[in-house]
This record gives sequence, C-alpha cells and structure tokens, in this order.
Amino acid sequence: MNILFVLTSHDTLGNTGKKTGFWIEEFASPYYTLLDKGATITIATPKGGKAPIDPSSDTPDASTEATERFKTDKITQDKINNTEVLSHINSNDFDAVFYPGGHGPLWDLANDNDSIELIEDFNAANKPIGFVCHAPAVLKEVENTDGTAIVSGKRVTGFSNSEEEAVQLTKVVPFLVEDMLKSNGGTYSKGEDWSEYVVTDGNLITGQNPASSELAAKKLLSLLN
Repeated sequence: MNILFVLTSHDTLGNTGKKTGFWIEEFASPYYTLLDKGATITIATPKGGKAPIDPSSDTPDASTEATERFKTDKITQDKINNTEVLSHINSNDFDAVFYPGGHGPLWDLANDNDSIELIEDFNAANKPIGFVCHAPAVLKEVENTDGTAIVSGKRVTGFSNSEEEAVQLTKVVPFLVEDMLKSNGGTYSKGEDWSEYVVTDGNLITGQNPASSELAAKKLLSLLN
C-alpha cells in the first residue's frame, strides 16, 4: 500500500507578515492512521525540501495525540525536512494520494500544474484522493477527463466560510474554500463548526476541518481495502 502525501511549500500568510504552511494535526493524524496499517508513505511538495509548518498549529490548544507523537518522531520529521519534488512524482507508483490542509495550499497547490495533473491522473485511474480542511482548495483547477470541474456534481466539504470568519482570515486568503467548491458545481455540505465531518463521493474524500483529518484517512483506507 503506497500512499503519497502532498504538502504545501508556501509559508507566507498573505500580506499579514505572519507565517503559514501545513497544519500539523491534518498531516500527523492521517499519516499515523495509515502508517500504523502498514502503508508506505512518500511526502512531496512543489519545491521539495523542508515543508513549512503553520506556527498556529504548533500550540498547546492545537495539540493532539498525533501531533505529540510527531514531535518525538525523528524519522518522520526528517521526511518533512526532506520532501520529494512534486514534479518528479509518478502517480503510477502510488495507490492513493492525500492532501493535508493549512492555509499554504491556497497560494501554491491550488494553482500548481504538477499537482493539478497528478490529481487528474489519480482520478482518471479511479484511485482514492483525499483532502482535508483547506486542502480541497487544490481542486480549484482540476478537471475530469471530459473537461468538467472535478467537483462538479460531487458531494464535497472543506473549511467553511463560518470557520474562516472565526479565524478572521476571510479578507486575507485568495479565495474561500466553500465558495470555490460551490462555484465549481460541487454539492457542498458541512457539519457544526470545528466538528468532525467527512464526505465521500466515489473515490473523492473531503474533510471539513482539523477535527476531520483522522476520519478522512480512515475513509481513504476503507476505499483502498
């Protein structure tokens, strides 16, 4: 079971002067859920090398069992610091792909041609594709083989407008995940803010927020099995 994780290389939160990146929980929880089931996991980013961690995800409030495990896991930290270059990745080498969130993907992966092509290849092969929190943003330009938006007519979720308002970043991000999914023809739904909520439609798995990351990985696993 070979699974690809794709993380952002972007570390600047718009014009705020603050840093962003990937959200630790949204990586760590799915990563260990799949690793502990025997998965071989490769991590890639657009630029390769060190994937930036969103500092807001490395706080006591954001701490979970998985994030604490990550902090003492030198092997996985080394993989985060030495990610593969996304353009060098071949979808044929993997059974599934998973995209953790954080705000970073809104700026780079949403417009990254290598990422877009990779997801299209996984989708055309009907392999499981998973996204959590802000990561559904990377589907913005992804199309089906017939040229329609990949989320068109699909049941999807992702970081909600109300959750973005709660963190006061609606005016900072380049676009809102919920609005984009709707405008691309997705049938968007959500649970209560900050609660676990995952939607599966065919091979497409989307989770709403950090609390949804473990369940999203379990849904990916069930599709693989």
